[in-house]
Amino acid sequence: MKLLEGKKALVFGIANHRSIAWGIAQQLYQHGAEIGISYGIPQLERRVMPLAESIGVSFVEKCDVNNDEEIGELFGMAADKFGEIDVLIHSIAFAPQEELTGRFVATSRSGFATALETSAYSLIALTRAAAPMMRNGGSVLTMTYYGAEKVVPNYNVMGVAKAALEASVRYLAADLGPDGIRVNAISAGPIKTLSAAGVAGIRKMLRYVEERAPLRRNVDQDEVAKTALWLCSDLGSGVTGEVVYVDAGYNILGMPEPPGSW
Repeated sequence: MKLLEGKKALVFGIANHRSIAWGIAQQLYQHGAEIGISYGIPQLERRVMPLAESIGVSFVEKCDVNNDEEIGELFGMAADKFGEIDVLIHSIAFAPQEELTGRFVATSRSGFATALETSAYSLIALTRAAAPMMRNGGSVLTMTYYGAEKVVPNYNVMGVAKAALEASVRYLAADLGPDGIRVNAISAGPIKTLSAAGVAGIRKMLRYVEERAPLRRNVDQDEVAKTALWLCSDLGSGVTGEVVYVDAGYNILGMPEPPGSW
């Protein structure tokens, strides 16, 4: 059974074949959704286009999510192409490289503004543009990480941005619920993506989680994508304003046991 037969989805945040957003796009497509894709910078076009073509996507457009004019233009084109949409995927996060290492107290004013605007406010901006096209209700889904609520080495300002993102999910869910629009987030464990590579020590983080998570492993792109499918389909029709963890259970731990015996 195809869970999204006849549905239309816009996916923001695909950078390459390792992107969580790409895994989600594949799942939505496999379950019958018609897909539109947007990427953030011109340099990504050569990576994104072959992926889009592999699943028959013809709507592939660049959009700077920090530019309201570009957002308006993209959703105007989407309205012409799709008429209405049912699903919005927001898988966008960015902070300057220098902000993702060293001490958080050294965070620059400009780095803070960039991280918050790109990683958190963009969800509000895209949702505002998408909502009028969700005339029969819909599902908005974003990606977050455990660093939003607990301190993770070198995650720094991105943790603050993700905390703002999660709060935005709750406020958007309350605001748009009367319109039948659900807003949720997936908190994925560390995965080797292009954006994760910018966090200093990501390889150590992957080993650490693998050794300590209840399932004694990391999660992969496909596991996150399957949870996204559930939240975006009618199977998740009663769920909104939630952060759903897909992290092999790591978030439940209070004092992770070190490898070997105590």
